[in-house]
Amino acid sequence: MTLEARGRDTKIAYMMSRFPKLTETFVLDEMLEMQRQGVAVEVFPLWRERAQVIHPDALPLVARAHFLPLLNLEILRDLIYWLVRSPRKLLQALATLIRENCRSVRFLAGSLVIFPKACTMAKRMEIAGVSHIHAHFASHPAAAALVIGRLTGLTWSFTAHGSDLHREQAMLGQKVREASFVVTISDYNRRFILDRLGSQQESKIRVVHCGVDADSFKIQPVHSAALEIVCIGTLHEVKGQRYLLEACAKLTTRGVQWHCHLIGDGPDREQLIALVGKLGIPDRVTFHGACDREQVRRLLAGMNLACAPSVPTSDGRREGIPVALIEAAACGLPLVASRLSGIPELVLDNQTGMLTEPGDSEDIARVLEILARDPSTRKRLGEAAAANVRENFSLQVSVTTLRRLIRDRCVTCPE
Repeated sequence: MTLEARGRDTKIAYMMSRFPKLTETFVLDEMLEMQRQGVAVEVFPLWRERAQVIHPDALPLVARAHFLPLLNLEILRDLIYWLVRSPRKLLQALATLIRENCRSVRFLAGSLVIFPKACTMAKRMEIAGVSHIHAHFASHPAAAALVIGRLTGLTWSFTAHGSDLHREQAMLGQKVREASFVVTISDYNRRFILDRLGSQQESKIRVVHCGVDADSFKIQPVHSAALEIVCIGTLHEVKGQRYLLEACAKLTTRGVQWHCHLIGDGPDREQLIALVGKLGIPDRVTFHGACDREQVRRLLAGMNLACAPSVPTSDGRREGIPVALIEAAACGLPLVASRLSGIPELVLDNQTGMLTEPGDSEDIARVLEILARDPSTRKRLGEAAAANVRENFSLQVSVTTLRRLIRDRCVTCPE
């Protein structure tokens, strides 16, 4: 039987922290591609994201997602159900959450909060005929998948991205040991896990890049007098937008024409607007706010450079490989990004873009000035960036790889 035929009889339960989250197109796209490849998908978010802007193609999944409150009669009934049916499994799962997270107030509190609804998810997954569970994020979604796996016997796996892995590693070893396999979105993340857990689980950890559908992005060179710079992401410290703005202000004193476009919203919006005023560049910076994917694509068509000035934060947050940067590369834009985490696996220095030191606005300004004055280099880097995405960051290839991993490790998937 072919992989495609097997897929038609497989049902995967996807778990994530929040859904539908505007900035997590990588989760949405993976589920949609799974469905295109013939795999049935059930969506089990830990929390419902109340968003004003939602990607239109997420709406069918939102309509049938298994959203659960913190507690209700169904959850209480299912707790009793598992206590009667499998008391030892239930209590051992709870004890594992407490023991493995006791040194982290954040992880312990979160695990105890999601434990009751995980019991209902387990019951619903059995009724729905789920074959395998895949959780996005190594934090609470993976913990919930572990509980459900213990109760139901279903195989499960998880993908580790950025801050969910780098910020804190409570219970990480237990999750890796019990998962059927672990996906990391970069080789950096794979080495990060092995450096902390040792090589015993090495064969279980696989690198599968977040992919994009490159054919859905148009490559069209932009010729403009000014350097049109786009930076996409939540307006948050970890994204480092302030360093880009400081760098752009330096360009003005060097006679470079530029305009900076910030796409996204977040807690640092007012702080960044104030910074723009302080730097004296309000007429050169546009805050586009939260945009759905079609709006982003239209904006990308008018840009000639993408920047991701990511920085590590004091509480341990750091990016993985920003999917917005992958999408910009698919449009043929040269990339400027921080030498941080897995980013150099996408931004090959002086090949698909240029790397800068995190938090160094002068280094960013230096690189931007080079690219502003040399359109031929922008063209060369942009063409290479697009080719790199098509070869190494294909959504179709990434999902096919994940399907094969699930097929090989899932005991209930059809042979």
